[in-house]
Amino acid sequence: MRFAPFSFALAFVLGSAAVRAEDAASLFDRRSARSAPQEVRGVFGPGSENLRYDARMLRAAAIAQARAHRETTWLCWRYVKDALLAAGVTSSRPKTTWAREAGDELTRYFGFKKLRETDPRKAPVGAVIVYDGEDGGHVEIRTPEGYVSDFVSPTPYPRPVLGIYVKPV
Repeated sequence: MRFAPFSFALAFVLGSAAVRAEDAASLFDRRSARSAPQEVRGVFGPGSENLRYDARMLRAAAIAQARAHRETTWLCWRYVKDALLAAGVTSSRPKTTWAREAGDELTRYFGFKKLRETDPRKAPVGAVIVYDGEDGGHVEIRTPEGYVSDFVSPTPYPRPVLGIYVKPV
């Protein structure tokens, strides 16, 4: 079944054991984090056995996917903010207006960590990907099947990536 790995993977989300979030707004719970089981490592990619996962980021991806439209409504950051809050990833709703400002706010106030990776196709499942643009930019969450914000897409958004963000340990 196509969605079985994703539904099983909802119990986990990326956070690197080597990195600590010093931000008091971080809601990561070290006691509930655990290694990914063998069954979902194919979804999470190589090296996932060395990482610890927080279920809220995958819940955010699932919430965003359930609420997404077939085509863009041009409200990507609003949908991602709502999904992060509904999943308990953020302690309050992010306040920035533009999608391109999402990474700065997520790292500054909510304990996210910017990854060195800049290829959205290599982003871990549950990561928030922020794109630049002359307008407000774009933001989306990586899912096993693709990317989701206000709409679902099997391919990453065709803009320069400003950053890929995860909720670290």
